[in-house]
Amino acid sequence: MEGLIFSVKRYSIHDGPGIRVTFFMKGCPLSCKWCHNPEGISPCPESVLRISRIGDREFSRLEMAGKFYTIENILEILEKERVFINQSKGGITFSGGEPMLQPDFLLDALKACVSSGYHTAIDTSGYAASESYSSIIHYTDLFLFDIKHLDEAKHYESTGVSNTGILENYRLLLKSGKDIIVRIPVIPGFNDDHDHLERLKDFIISTKTASLKMISLLPFHKIGSSKYKRFNLSYRMENTEPPSEEEMQKIKELFLETGIKVKIGG
Repeated sequence: MEGLIFSVKRYSIHDGPGIRVTFFMKGCPLSCKWCHNPEGISPCPESVLRISRIGDREFSRLEMAGKFYTIENILEILEKERVFINQSKGGITFSGGEPMLQPDFLLDALKACVSSGYHTAIDTSGYAASESYSSIIHYTDLFLFDIKHLDEAKHYESTGVSNTGILENYRLLLKSGKDIIVRIPVIPGFNDDHDHLERLKDFIISTKTASLKMISLLPFHKIGSSKYKRFNLSYRMENTEPPSEEEMQKIKELFLETGIKVKIGG
């Protein structure tokens, strides 16, 4: 069995505890306006035009976004990093895109990683069949779970999908006994108004279980904006500025009222 992956990040320190290897799986059912990995949206391999410049000269070449990996390929990569993973109490993280779009491969990969002694984490938007989450719970140590907006209409407007199933899956995982880190992207003009943040805080308080270990506030950034030119896509967040450190600190103080550890950043 093979899985389609568009990037492999070694020495990752923002996708779970310790030093990790993060596999970014291709395909995502959401179309978030602020997405910084547009190459991960399509579920198929894509040819991408990469343009580089040296002085006044411009060079371009085609490269593929998306490569098929076997379970053995993944274990070989992990084995090369095992000393760093073990010493830092790290592991492997499957991100995306949305890893739950490849549920059969993901399940087999998780089983193999657990059998090999690795800590496993899934970074997910929450948008997938509940049965898919139920099938991998036993083999997943940590879920990094996005909550973008509580209002269904607002969520649909900026991501292209409803949040109903996402919130249901969040509740499902809270009952699983597995560790959860909630990730909240802080997007100016979308979900950063005080009323919504208060409602989101209350939602977290009303639903939390011992599984919820931390809240990560992810400030909007434009780091991935250059990718849109390579894909010949329009960047819909061009006129949006990242939140200030002061704004992020105020939001952090608000979510500390949940009684959960809060961190700014991944």
